[in-house]
Amino acid sequence: MTKIELLVHELQPIREKVVTHSLYGQIEEIKDVQTFMQYHVFAVWDFMSLLKSLQLHVTTIKTPWIPAKDPEISRFINEIVLGEESDSNEGGKPMSHYEMYIEAMIEIKADTTQIENLLKNLSQGIALKESLRELNVKEEVKDFMRFTFDVIDLQKPHITAAVFTMGREDLIPDLFIGIVKNLEKNSDATLRKLIYYLERHIELDGDEHGPVSLKMLENLCGNDNEKWNEALKYSKIALEERLKLWDSISNTLRKREIILS
Repeated sequence: MTKIELLVHELQPIREKVVTHSLYGQIEEIKDVQTFMQYHVFAVWDFMSLLKSLQLHVTTIKTPWIPAKDPEISRFINEIVLGEESDSNEGGKPMSHYEMYIEAMIEIKADTTQIENLLKNLSQGIALKESLRELNVKEEVKDFMRFTFDVIDLQKPHITAAVFTMGREDLIPDLFIGIVKNLEKNSDATLRKLIYYLERHIELDGDEHGPVSLKMLENLCGNDNEKWNEALKYSKIALEERLKLWDSISNTLRKREIILS
């Protein structure tokens, strides 16, 4: 096996727990989708910071311009940025995937108050740690974001790339689209924007971003065993944080079911 194949193999057991989580089976009503999105939107948002951190490290985005150290990695990350930050929405309008997600939340009347408060505070210069403390969300959501920015603060591109590639890409399985489509078919609500977001995200991850991200990680780690060990360590933590987030959403849905029963 190659080093990247070994890494993928080592992560398969915990990754399987994420993509087969019981949470997916709990999403039976529009209210469940709303709850899911109100938590998950923070993962959609901080994913972009991982991406932009990588762009800062492996491309030249300052003046005077000088060539990137590795043009191949630079090409990889710029291709991903193009798709994630300025893709086309279902109407053909340039839009980031985060903005598509917010539109989908608004379409199904999911509450965007907390994510809007976070971005408002950050835009006003309030530090991230303070902004997170002020959020009225579950602690698991805050911990998820704290880990993301702890990774960014390490200033190690191979670790950031590992978390981005192994811990974030392609972790919403195809079955979730089936659940959402079935909900739309059997209710008066429209989930058109969410379905487009999910289909587009999985299409890009499977056909383009996934393979490109793996190649980028492979290039950044090279033949350095210490880098590969760090990539494995932080990838596992990223998946563990995702499991905690999924568990938190699942518990919220379960408590509501008990209240309503």
